[in-house]
Amino acid sequence: MKQTTNSILMIRPVAFRMNEQTAVNNYYQKVLDGLLPATVNAKAQQEFDAFVAKLSAVGVNVIVVDGTLEPDTPDSIFPNNWISFHENGDVALYPMFAENRRLERREEILDLLEDKNFRIDNIVDYTEAETDNYFLEGTGSVVLDRANGKAYCALSPRADEELFIEFCEDFDLNPIIFEAFQTVNGERKLIYHTNVMMCIGATFAVICSDCIDDKKERKMVLESLKQDGKEIILITENQVNNFAGNMLEVRGDNDKRYLIMSAAAQQSLTEKQIAQLEKHAEIVSSSLDTIEACGGGSARCMMAEIFLPEN
Repeated sequence: MKQTTNSILMIRPVAFRMNEQTAVNNYYQKVLDGLLPATVNAKAQQEFDAFVAKLSAVGVNVIVVDGTLEPDTPDSIFPNNWISFHENGDVALYPMFAENRRLERREEILDLLEDKNFRIDNIVDYTEAETDNYFLEGTGSVVLDRANGKAYCALSPRADEELFIEFCEDFDLNPIIFEAFQTVNGERKLIYHTNVMMCIGATFAVICSDCIDDKKERKMVLESLKQDGKEIILITENQVNNFAGNMLEVRGDNDKRYLIMSAAAQQSLTEKQIAQLEKHAEIVSSSLDTIEACGGGSARCMMAEIFLPEN
């Protein structure tokens, strides 16, 4: 199994704003005072277009689909939460915590991928769990080590343990389960998505082990990564707050490896960390300040990796 892909799906924002329904447990979201919604969306579109241009310039195959005005989906720019694509032709659909995020699931996106010669053999649909208030938000909640058959999950209101175990059984993955915390107004609160505090590349892993308060769990996660020969690059909680955990390794022209992150994430890294990362992949960063502030998500969240076989 490959850990990285050359093809990604991205959704261009048409009505992007701070989503009041997700702000209850996404502590990274901020209200940008004095900015009209149209201005926020226009800034997000500029950031999105510049980001896509940078990815395309290094040979990443970016499939861009426009978001919708109706239904109203302010977070549709983060497609990795509702869908994931797998090498065996499976597509997984995930149950979403916020009701307005459930509207992001669009069948025509699957049709479009089939039109582009990707093969979809089977849809594994977990969305019925929403009726019982169980959630698992795709590769936001689950960080996959596809090559080593492992899945890492920090449990939270958006990542249910039983559902995660069911997902791992369905996809033949070994579950690595823990809790990760961040300090919010002096209190330790669960981190809502695993992918803000860890990223797994083909030969490295970026992780904020300080977020894992339980020492046994922390040791288990780090040992699991070491077993697979990953170089572990530790980041701080402050760097997590700058989205330094929210990175994704992709492949560009001639199978070259690139590590994608926001400008804020790159600026928060030390020279030593950058040198460690650049041994594995070339860094590509882009300014996502508006998207990060209003959406509470960053570069990784904007990219749904496509691993489907091609016809």
